[in-house]
Amino acid sequence: MPEINHIHLATDKGEIYCCLRNRVVVLDEDHRSRFCSSCKMYNGDAGGKGVECVWNDQRDVSDPHLVTDPYKEWVENQKRKDSAFPSTNPSSFATI
Repeated sequence: MPEINHIHLATDKGEIYCCLRNRVVVLDEDHRSRFCSSCKMYNGDAGGKGVECVWNDQRDVSDPHLVTDPYKEWVENQKRKDSAFPSTNPSSFATI
């Protein structure tokens, strides 16, 4: 998995997707001091317009990856590409 720089631009409500917390948060001074300041993924303040974070992304995204919709980004980050998990497709279940 490649390390991708994610540029999260804050919405008009100040919201961004936070990978560390795996949720949409308000990017305010409290969040910056409690989470960004000690986060290994933190990579800058996006020119004062949000936050930049670097992590190994399993998805096929550009580098840098520009995020303007934190809710869509949250949904996309809930998808797994791990073959170790069993299929949930009903046709893959054995019949009795």
